[in-house]
Amino acid sequence: MPQAVKFPFQNTELLIEERVRDLVNRFTLDEKIELMMQHQPEIKRLGVKAHKQGTEAAHGIAWLGEATVFPQNIGLSSTWNPNLMKKIGTVIGDEARVFYQRNPSKHGLTLWAPTVDMERDPRWGRTEEAYGEDPELTGQLTTELVKGMQGDDPVYLKSVATLKHFLGNNNEINRGECSASIDPRNMHEYYLKAFKPAIVEGKAKSIMTAYNSINGTPALLHPYVEKVVKQEWGMDGFIVSDAGDVVGIVNEHKYYETYSEALADTIKSGIDSITDDVEISIQAMKEALYKGLLVEADLDKALINTFKVRFRLGEFDEERNPYASVSESKLLAKEHKQLSYQAAQEQVVLLKNDGLLPLNKRATESIAVIGPLADDVQVDWYSGTPSYRVTALEGIKNKLENKKVTHKSGNPLIRIRTAQTGSYLGVNQSFNHALVANCKVEEAEVFEWTDWGWGSQTLKSLSTGKFLTIDEGMITATADEARGWFVKESFQLIESSEGVYSLQSWDDKRVVISAAQSLVVQEHEQELVESQAHFEIDVLEDGIEEAVKAAADQDYAVVVLGNNPFINGKECVDREDIILPPEQEKLLQAVKQVNSNTIAVLVSSYPYALNWANENLGGIMYTSHAGPELGNAVADVLFGDYIPAGRLSMTWYRSVEQLPDIMDYDIIKGKRTYQYFEGDVLYPFGHGLSYTTFNYSNFQVSETTLTSADKVKVTISIENTGKFAGDEVVQLYGRAERSRVKRPLKTLLDFTRVHLQSGEKKQVEFTVPISKLEFWDVTQERYCVENGVYSLMIGSSSKNIACCTEIHVDGDKIPARNLHDGVYAFNYDDYENVIIDEYEGRNYCIRTVDKQGWIAFHQVNGTTPCQKLKITTVSHLEEGEIRVNLGSLDGEMIGKVMVPQSNDWKEMEIEISSLSDESDIYFILNGDIKVSKVQLL
Repeated sequence: MPQAVKFPFQNTELLIEERVRDLVNRFTLDEKIELMMQHQPEIKRLGVKAHKQGTEAAHGIAWLGEATVFPQNIGLSSTWNPNLMKKIGTVIGDEARVFYQRNPSKHGLTLWAPTVDMERDPRWGRTEEAYGEDPELTGQLTTELVKGMQGDDPVYLKSVATLKHFLGNNNEINRGECSASIDPRNMHEYYLKAFKPAIVEGKAKSIMTAYNSINGTPALLHPYVEKVVKQEWGMDGFIVSDAGDVVGIVNEHKYYETYSEALADTIKSGIDSITDDVEISIQAMKEALYKGLLVEADLDKALINTFKVRFRLGEFDEERNPYASVSESKLLAKEHKQLSYQAAQEQVVLLKNDGLLPLNKRATESIAVIGPLADDVQVDWYSGTPSYRVTALEGIKNKLENKKVTHKSGNPLIRIRTAQTGSYLGVNQSFNHALVANCKVEEAEVFEWTDWGWGSQTLKSLSTGKFLTIDEGMITATADEARGWFVKESFQLIESSEGVYSLQSWDDKRVVISAAQSLVVQEHEQELVESQAHFEIDVLEDGIEEAVKAAADQDYAVVVLGNNPFINGKECVDREDIILPPEQEKLLQAVKQVNSNTIAVLVSSYPYALNWANENLGGIMYTSHAGPELGNAVADVLFGDYIPAGRLSMTWYRSVEQLPDIMDYDIIKGKRTYQYFEGDVLYPFGHGLSYTTFNYSNFQVSETTLTSADKVKVTISIENTGKFAGDEVVQLYGRAERSRVKRPLKTLLDFTRVHLQSGEKKQVEFTVPISKLEFWDVTQERYCVENGVYSLMIGSSSKNIACCTEIHVDGDKIPARNLHDGVYAFNYDDYENVIIDEYEGRNYCIRTVDKQGWIAFHQVNGTTPCQKLKITTVSHLEEGEIRVNLGSLDGEMIGKVMVPQSNDWKEMEIEISSLSDESDIYFILNGDIKVSKVQLL
């Protein structure tokens, strides 16, 4: 051991694993308990510094000050560019290092990003945070982002990526107490597939669990945390709980009665770092140890995982760590800003173009830029702080220089007066911008009134540029933006009678007038004069009328619409609908009536049902909230200085009527996403237009007969037949032509973004493992590639397929179902009105919904003589009935049994008539019934 080294963990000549074990063994039990928390304290006697797990970095370092901000993740997914994602990850890692060097104990290097959750429902409030509806696209993009964040050194890590949120997290409603029912096929073919690449290939060193339960088990306790993530995928790092989730097992899920039980099970289930109330958690761990629910070795196992990562971050080896000293100049470096600009350009999707775009800068003499987002660049909850912002209006002005550019927000300008006295509301700037209710008309404040739809409105003072907000119960005009965990700038003016309004706060409390003539939130049932809580509105400027005037005589009208990322859809709030806010729809239609050259630019965190716009406009563009370069990117695409090549990462539906209930996690039976949806969509997955054209030819495969262990090489020639240089996103899909089970209409196998000059021709090549055509076979509980014919399809979207060919795979022959050995009920082939639930010891069963449901097993082996079925079942609330039908729901009943009311599981036998070979058997359940297993005797 070198002379300066006091302890083995300080000896850089030893393996990191040996050093970690030595250090963890030196901690006292009390130290180990405290080190289990997110904020790991300093251990002075061993020279261990304080350390924080978790810095937000969804699309750039957030909450620490100005940093490079990239487009929202839903926008980054529209780039379909894994190489770009790695560069972005590198920037995030570099800037994380700069902040860490400034304050190592406060600014952590374990970064809570990327969000890998599958977006099977566009109403999800956190759609902005993830990468779309497809596991292949999500897997490739997040894998490269992780590689960039963590760096290329074989030993040391630049930063650590923490993937969110494992598992089945795609709704916000009741997320802390709900359970996602996910059967084996959906689990293995869809939800797990998104996370696997970033861990197995990307080597992500951390995962955060979700708030929800999966099949009745809170996510942080689910067996897959240990069994799949750590054992099967071999994640060499740590797993962290989401904020407050351990306490939530008790308070929200009601899974345990005590915090000590919750903490003990959390740690033993594989959670290595606790993000929760420190006092409650530490006391609960001590109680768990005292009761024998935990042993010290359980803490050791978790701490070895967290400290292994800390060692690899170079904290204990500064002299060897290649990332120990990142230059301050890397923060907001010129090349980082340029990359943000590139990302903003690449994520723009041209949804529709009837030849109206691109606009000609020289020929354009005048343009109207209309809409509530025309002169605004918004951030979201997990966004960093941009050092500058370029709005669409500014970007367009920069392009047109001395040409005529007019602007109207489309929002009304109003004064508000009390219904009782007729006095106006005003802003008293001498008293912290307080709102007062006794002004004369000449002192009255003018407000810009923005209606975001669904009861959410904002009021912005024109004299101060500040939004109305709530400050300790008082209404003030002090907010720079409408944002926050609780959006206190969101109000609702409700017309209670003709021309008379009441005002409600973000949390549905009434706004009233105090004795001092200030506006306050009514906290209690006070005695008030009725008219004191009612207001009348003077409309000084009709926003839509003014927008129409501004657009009428211009060469073009660009209407910039979309969402505020803090209103109507965000963390804890799912969207009610996918249509545009009604006032925005009215604005767009009114402008189009007076200007046939109207272009819609949608700036949004989500897909929208733009049915009228798609039918009536000549040009529609989509961009996410793309950061500081939003306006430049929009203007570049509008005027053809950048040829758009963004592609949608989600299906854009025509109506919520095309969507199942948001809690339906079965994409197969629910016909969700491009893989299974059979209806008419607005814009398909992978859709995006260009200003140039591409021709596909000479589609070839290396072999037409392969085995499931092979790889197939696919080549195609792409030619730019248009007049502009541009990118094409070449998409390769596969489909099983015949199968034992319902298979996807098509599945993305690979993709590439290729740049071609005008007239240039390139050969694009994919090498695809045949295993990507696999499905999860419930008869054998493993992945299989079925023997049979498969189609390979190449095109520019999931709908626009240019070339197709067939291959034959000498694969698995799926056997008839063998119920003689017993089959878990959740391995059904079909079902209705049942969910999967947990019972004793993390075992899983099916349970009826609304006391009636059924499951089916197809092609059951009936050649072996049998006279009985054994069913492991329970009926909790009242006596129930199980009927067994042959062939179909209405087929011959071959057996029946009554299930007595009981809380105890029973093995019940049913006398049945003989089966023919490969029969379909239906179990029809009437009552509050759970079934865990069925077996032919």
